[in-house]
Amino acid sequence: MEMIPSLADIRSARETIAGSAIRTPLVRLNVTDAPAEIYLKLETLQPIGSFKIRGAANAIGRMPREVLAKGVLTASAGNMAQGVAWQARELGIPCTVVAPETAPQTKISAIERLGGHVIKAPFEEWWTVFQERKYPGVDAAFIHAFDDVDVMAGNGTIGLEIIEDLPDVDAVVIPWGGGGLACGIAAAMRELKPTCKIFGAEAATAAPLAASMSASSPQTINYQPSFVDGIGAKTVFPQMFERAQSLLDGSITAELTEVAAALRLVAERNRVISEGAGATPVACALSGKAGSGKVVCIVSGGNIDFEKLCSILTGTAAF
Repeated sequence: MEMIPSLADIRSARETIAGSAIRTPLVRLNVTDAPAEIYLKLETLQPIGSFKIRGAANAIGRMPREVLAKGVLTASAGNMAQGVAWQARELGIPCTVVAPETAPQTKISAIERLGGHVIKAPFEEWWTVFQERKYPGVDAAFIHAFDDVDVMAGNGTIGLEIIEDLPDVDAVVIPWGGGGLACGIAAAMRELKPTCKIFGAEAATAAPLAASMSASSPQTINYQPSFVDGIGAKTVFPQMFERAQSLLDGSITAELTEVAAALRLVAERNRVISEGAGATPVACALSGKAGSGKVVCIVSGGNIDFEKLCSILTGTAAF
């Protein structure tokens, strides 16, 4: 099986997703004292408030109609589920989502608004669905949130847009959850601008990629749930780690307090609402660890619970 999407796959994906995902703007972070010239790739502006619509639209768009007839199934903490549910609604087919019990209600409600049927499962059971690509009693086409070349190709269209808008980009910092976003963008960037540095971004309380990169093999960590709910896991899928080793220059981690500060800064200076996962690359870039040149941060989504957002903005959140 093909491991990494080709540039041709990614360019084809751009055509496939054109009716679903929008081309998002790349804007400067409005700060004067940052260690780099930081740019924000605003995937928060997608119809579902997240980049996930790109991968979902490409994966579903490339499936035969007869395969999709029974509906689609995905495992997701929220954003991929919204992407799959959005596409399913457009096609008029059923959508079932297996979500972890820890998933924020904001994301669950959004999935249900789009017509998705949500099954909440304990974390371990939810993780098993990723590995086995099925759920007992549900007969539907499984759409993997990250370990799928078509999903990665859809995500890789972000890389095409970055190169077109900022040809002299020096580094790209990408949230690392399952790895489908980072590997998809990196697949495009490695072809179009091999000198560009590409980093995963993780919250320090849930950073299996950083641990795995240090050990040169997939590691299991003590995963601690937090407001950064769109990324972070207890381990890295072996096949995603293999891709990361060939595509990424490393993983940068940020403390929860740094992510919260970045989230506040982006809201204050650019009037952009970001979820924790989307603010993590900004926190990493502000630390200087991504270098001092032109650094693009993928603000992956803006689907944050308002109560949680208010507590972070007012400084009353507990970490």
